[in-house]
Amino acid sequence: MPQASSLFTDIESRVVGTSAVVIYSPSGKKRQRFPEGVVEVYASEADALAHADPAKSRHAAIASGPSRSSEGFRLFYLVRWLD
Repeated sequence: MPQASSLFTDIESRVVGTSAVVIYSPSGKKRQRFPEGVVEVYASEADALAHADPAKSRHAAIASGPSRSSEGFRLFYLVRWLD
């Protein structure tokens, strides 16, 4: 039996999950979304915390993404800060 499809199905899309990350954010912790170029993904919260360096604007967090924005950028969305 054929699988049902939708006009809105994106064959390149994947389910966006959450990850432990380190975000380079020189403007501090004010923003809620970040381009993938300033986000490093780690295997665990402990790993992200170990690689964070707030004095150098590198903050550990939990983020969802990457997700493609309406402008075509791949973004991570802040779930919560770890440090």
